[in-house]
Amino acid sequence: MSRVSEPATTEEPAAEPAVAVWAALKRPGRFLASRWPWRCWAYLGSGILLGYGVLLALALLVGLGVLLAVAGIGLLLLLGAVAGAVPLGRLERWRLRWVEPVPVPDPHISLAGAGTAAWLRTRLRERATWRELGYAALLGPVFAAAGFGVVTLLAFSLILVASPVIVWALAPETVMLIPGRPVSGPLEALAGTAVGLAGLVVAAYAGGLLAGAQVKTARLLLGAREEDARVLELTRSRVRLVDAFEAERRRIERDLHDGAQQQLVALSMTLGLAELELRRVPQAADAAALVARGRGEARLALEQLRDLVRGIHPQVLTDHGLAAAVAEVALRHPVPVTVDLDVPRLPEPVEITAYFTVTEALANAAKHSGASHIGIAGRVDGGRLTLSVTDDGRGGADPGAGAGLAGLADRVAMLQGRLVVSSPVGGPTELRVDVPCSG
Repeated sequence: MSRVSEPATTEEPAAEPAVAVWAALKRPGRFLASRWPWRCWAYLGSGILLGYGVLLALALLVGLGVLLAVAGIGLLLLLGAVAGAVPLGRLERWRLRWVEPVPVPDPHISLAGAGTAAWLRTRLRERATWRELGYAALLGPVFAAAGFGVVTLLAFSLILVASPVIVWALAPETVMLIPGRPVSGPLEALAGTAVGLAGLVVAAYAGGLLAGAQVKTARLLLGAREEDARVLELTRSRVRLVDAFEAERRRIERDLHDGAQQQLVALSMTLGLAELELRRVPQAADAAALVARGRGEARLALEQLRDLVRGIHPQVLTDHGLAAAVAEVALRHPVPVTVDLDVPRLPEPVEITAYFTVTEALANAAKHSGASHIGIAGRVDGGRLTLSVTDDGRGGADPGAGAGLAGLADRVAMLQGRLVVSSPVGGPTELRVDVPCSG
């Protein structure tokens, strides 16, 4: 047996990109004369409407969900509040482009073509969804409120800058920029213009600081984390190892079928011809008996080799699918087996995993359970394959006692599925697999 290992590599963690608006703030002259203040004000202004809208929607969904929990509708409303954070996160990642040229990557697993139930089930299991919900909770009371303060300062500063024009347009009416101190003319209102210009500078820097803080928060809560990327790469590497193992197993099956099995067939035929020739010679009766014995041993070895090849990877599984392969195994099993599989052709990884789950369960039932009957059932519902193997044996099976079921559980986990074993003492024992049909 050869073991392939990858060379160990050490990689420095990628440095987080700098916040562009904060980098621009370090150059005051260029910042104030650039488009950065306007971009920050536009970003914060749009965030006010969005933030308070999200806050209102969350309050309604959560409040109604708690009130209607008894009626059974509340859970749906709460799920809607959680699921709604996903499109909000997508919108916020797009909106960040106004103030951040480096895009924030989508942290979610791609579910192209998945049904609504599969999409919702997967999203609720992802940590990224709950981080997006936390961002949604912060958007209204924190960022929208702070943005409202900046926009209010901006509006008041613009009014002060335009105060000479306002005073001139309203003359001879009395205008008071400050309560209790009327302004008599445009020249006197120039002091308000100076204050307004200072307010614009403060609003520009406040907007830049707040927009940068929101960028940092969005990267933390809406982007892909380094550990998520490592977990994804680890999962992909494990899938590649499983695929490589499956390809190697098929190569062994093909070599045994086309090589050793054919040689045994030729050997059996040669021994048969030799036996016929020896039986024609009266003095060679003992030799003929030995040749006949050798032929029988060759036939037995051929049968064992065929069973081994069939166990490595049955050809019927490739040609006709899961239902036919399971039915063939059930016919050869020493315990009576009832098969009720109503499944179409599925992706190859799903069929292989389901098949070897069934064969492992049948082998365990024959060796340890003392069962008199085994039932196999399977359906495809909502884009997921549900498969169960139940026997009426003595129960008490321990999934952690052997490597067989543990290996199957790992393989099912590769496909984002789940394997559950229920085996109380006294029986019955049920092995249940739930796996997405996408493979």
